[in-house]
Amino acid sequence: MGQLRNFATSLHQATRRDYLARMVDDKVTCMQMAKRYDEHYWDGDRRFGYGGHRYMPGRWRAAAEAIISTYHLGPGSKVLDVGCGKGFLLHEMLLLEPMLRIVGMDISKHAFTGATDIVKPHLRIQHAQTEYPFSDNEFDLVISLGTLHNLRLFELKVALSEIERVGRQGYVMLESYRNEQELFNLQCWALTCESFFDQDEWIWLYQEFGYSGDYEFIYFE
Repeated sequence: MGQLRNFATSLHQATRRDYLARMVDDKVTCMQMAKRYDEHYWDGDRRFGYGGHRYMPGRWRAAAEAIISTYHLGPGSKVLDVGCGKGFLLHEMLLLEPMLRIVGMDISKHAFTGATDIVKPHLRIQHAQTEYPFSDNEFDLVISLGTLHNLRLFELKVALSEIERVGRQGYVMLESYRNEQELFNLQCWALTCESFFDQDEWIWLYQEFGYSGDYEFIYFE
C-alpha cells in the first residue's frame, strides 16, 4: 500500500462553501444537471457544479511541483490523468517539465473545449471505469483527482485495477470524511458523488481491489 499524500488539500480548503444552502436548493435537480458533465456543470451556475472553471495561472503550480518531485518525473516521463477535466494540472506540469509525455482522460467533451492549447492535443474521451487502451506499466505515473468517488462500487474495482495495471506509480485523490459532521457536509455539498466512504473504508477498498499507489482525501470541514 502506498502513502498518504497532501498535494491538493490546501486548494480544496481555500474555497468557502455554504453546505445547508446547497442542500435546500432543489438539490435533486441540481444533481441531475451536474451528472451530465456538460457546460452547466463546468461553466454554468454554481448550483450545478464549478460555476465557471477557468485556467488560473499558478493555481496548480505547487501541486504540480510536488507531484513531479515526489515521483521523480523528468524529460520523457509518461503521465496519465484519469478524469482530468480541463487538464489544468497537466498544463502546470508541462510548464515545469515541457518534455513530459501526457495523456488526459475524461468523459466530458465540454471540458476539453476549455483546455489550454498545449494540453488539448493530449486529451481523449474515456470512462474511468472501462478498460484502458494502454499496455501494462505504460505510464511512469497515473493520477486521478476528484473522480473516483463518482463511481459505483463495482465500477471502482475496474478503475482502480486499470490504474494499477497501466502505471508504475499511482496517486488518487477523492472526497471522504472522518466524522459525522464531515459526512453531513459532504452529503450536502456533493452533486456527483456515488461512493460515500470514510477514510478507513477507502483504504480497505484500495487493498481489496489491488491498488498499491498513493492516495489523498479531501474533507468538508
